[in-house]
Amino acid sequence: MGKAKKLKPSQVGKNVALADQIETVSSVKSKNRTKERNRHDDDEEYVNADLSKKILKAARRQQADEAGPAPPKQVQLKTTFKDDNSDAESGSDNDDLEPDTFYENVEINEEDEEALRMFMSARPEKTRTLADIIMDKITDKHTELQTQFSDVETLKLQNIDPRVKTMYEGVRDVLQKYRSGKLPKAFKMIPNLQNWEHILYLTEPTTWSAAAMYQATRIFASNLKEKMAQRFYNLVLLPRVRDDLAEYKRLNFHLYQALRKSLFKPGAFMKGILLPLLEAGDCTLREAIIVGSVLARNSVPVLHSSAALLKIAEMDYTGASSIFLRILLDKKYALPYRVVDAIVFHFLRFDRDSRTLPVLWHQSLLTFAQRYKADISTEQRDALLQLLKRQSHPTITAEIRRELQAAKCRDVEVNEGVSTAMVVE
Repeated sequence: MGKAKKLKPSQVGKNVALADQIETVSSVKSKNRTKERNRHDDDEEYVNADLSKKILKAARRQQADEAGPAPPKQVQLKTTFKDDNSDAESGSDNDDLEPDTFYENVEINEEDEEALRMFMSARPEKTRTLADIIMDKITDKHTELQTQFSDVETLKLQNIDPRVKTMYEGVRDVLQKYRSGKLPKAFKMIPNLQNWEHILYLTEPTTWSAAAMYQATRIFASNLKEKMAQRFYNLVLLPRVRDDLAEYKRLNFHLYQALRKSLFKPGAFMKGILLPLLEAGDCTLREAIIVGSVLARNSVPVLHSSAALLKIAEMDYTGASSIFLRILLDKKYALPYRVVDAIVFHFLRFDRDSRTLPVLWHQSLLTFAQRYKADISTEQRDALLQLLKRQSHPTITAEIRRELQAAKCRDVEVNEGVSTAMVVE
């Protein structure tokens, strides 16, 4: 038998008989292990958490009903853009799009749009799509084969297995109706194929839904090399964005997300979207503002931005060029002097231009003067001041002149440094 547990002296009453004390000590009592977890369960004045939530919810609903319908919430684009590399590499299809990550509704001024139309190319280049490239290759291949073989019909451009063709035609049907969820695995394999352009052509990108275009951009931006991603942006994404803007006068949410995701490879974005859009010569004000908002609200490496600024400054001027110049200059990069000189010569080209320049041109010149007035030479500053006498704006030109006159040019700083060194010696 086990030993009987003894009670502490404090546990035995003082005025208890000896016999009762002996019985109490010899008997073993089980401890009461039930803890009192909620001391207020029996308190009538206490209200638990669930009931509090219901009361607060009912109070808010009643207050909202008395105040009337709430005004519509204006959707704004977040100022920071972080592209998660691990998410991009994993190729997950179930990532949640931020519902408030969008651009504001663009209000186009008819006068500004008309001013930009004056500087558009008279014969804009036709935007080439993936279908155009493939058809050109087929035509060239048939022409080459006709000189070597008599029976061309038995030869094909690409030896694609009929089962593969049937499979990707089924993928095409899925992408046409895609809204959310997982994509077919066969589609995710396309970036790893050597003839990915031909396989992609089988899926007919022009018929994809906007959500499918976003998912495709995610996959191709993370799995293709920069040069191949550039071709996808230029041949598939850019024509779709321009068509959507031309038809609906605003860009679909998923297509705007695709533009943001395409900036994951900034070099491909510049060469595949930005520069072709300007080189086409028919970029509208709406297109420039929306594509420019992607650049304005997200970080871009300085090397890619410098190369884009240099290229924009050297190409034929369109009104949209001023928008992208101002957006990139507003990022306050430490630009090389070669880029700064190219931008100065870009503005000086209009010294003898008899046309009335749009307000966007004057705004971009003002931004350049504010950000980089210390990086120009004295000779360039004097040339810009002379330019303002021929190309002026009633409200902007005075501010540009004030900035230039207050500039401490780069050659002045160099000369002062040399003079100081000679005095010290």
